[in-house]
Amino acid sequence: MNLTDINLWKKKLLVSQSFYLILIIILLSIIGGIFNPKFFSLNNIKGVLSQIAVLGLISSGVTILIISGNFDISIGAIIGFSGTMMCLAVRADYPDWIAMLIGIGVAVSCSTLNGTLSILFKAPSFIITLATTSLYTGLCLTITKGGNVMIFGRMEFFAGTSFFGFLPLIFIVCLLGCFTIGILLRSTQFGRRVFAIGNNSQAAFLAGIKVNLNKVYFFIVSGLMTGIGVVMLISRLGASQSTTGAGMELQAIGAVIIGGAPINGGKGDMLGTFCGVLLTGLIFNVLNLLRVSPYIQQISFGILILFSIGISSIRLRIAK
Repeated sequence: MNLTDINLWKKKLLVSQSFYLILIIILLSIIGGIFNPKFFSLNNIKGVLSQIAVLGLISSGVTILIISGNFDISIGAIIGFSGTMMCLAVRADYPDWIAMLIGIGVAVSCSTLNGTLSILFKAPSFIITLATTSLYTGLCLTITKGGNVMIFGRMEFFAGTSFFGFLPLIFIVCLLGCFTIGILLRSTQFGRRVFAIGNNSQAAFLAGIKVNLNKVYFFIVSGLMTGIGVVMLISRLGASQSTTGAGMELQAIGAVIIGGAPINGGKGDMLGTFCGVLLTGLIFNVLNLLRVSPYIQQISFGILILFSIGISSIRLRIAK
């Protein structure tokens, strides 16, 4: 390897958001282990991996939306609605696998409706999903009369299964989901269309890409990943209500932005999103171990997003 190749790799590292995030993750892990030796215990590692699994799955779908220039702020409401429908199916004595399909189907249907309405009304997806948030939450509250639906120990397989004492099955499902989305984005025509539409939808249309149809596909994939995440979440919680996913849409969007995807779309990758999810989980875990106030934890998440935007700005300047 000559000097030119070394300089090229050096520049690639310096403009990679994932590189900076990995350094921060390593530094944060060292700090967490120094201040509390329990940080490196198998139980704590297992807890962190379990906590980030659902967010990782949801964020993988959100990555596609943000890169393509779309938003879905109704994801939290979709989680509550689809999770509740799944729990109601279990309570109605449907087999667990049918209940899971119902939950995933509801999530996909809601997300597809979001994309379709955005196209039909020619309105930004942000506005449409702002409206459907109330729609899905209201439907859930109407069906449950404001209560929660418990399933009394059913569907615990995913959350109750782990390997080697620290590797939860739900985290493996998360890895498979993120890997699949990563392959779609990097190595398929679908992924090229995501970036093309996110960079310039008009140019993509002139190039022969069916922009509106593909936008619906993007929402379908996001709904599918959200639905799988709901299955994992209900496996952990054993209950659902309208507020079960409250705030998770902002965490997912935050993780994608932390991972380096600009808010106006056109760029991003799954590795960056996964690093953003992992860093988010580690920060909350370390602060919990240090017994920091949950109010301060919320402040730290906001600071983390601002810090990541600052890193992105530095990266872009280096790239020029």
